Amino acid sequence: MEEHIEVEGKIIAVLAGTMFRVELDNKHVVLATISGKMRKRFVRLNLGDRVKMDMSPYDLHKARITWRIG
Repeated sequence: MEEHIEVEGKIIAVLAGTMFRVELDNKHVVLATISGKMRKRFVRLNLGDRVKMDMSPYDLHKARITWRIG
């Protein structure tokens, strides 16, 4: 089973289809999508929100948003 890298970042752009551009704390920008649990609960994400994400160690340009910090 593969391990996910857990990182935090800030939403800098809202794209179509529940996709977001997120800037990590080290200024790296990734393309992120919402996890299924957040879609089911209708969690709203806005520009400037801090989020917690899971990234695969194989593709460091994509991530899945798992938690909204604020």
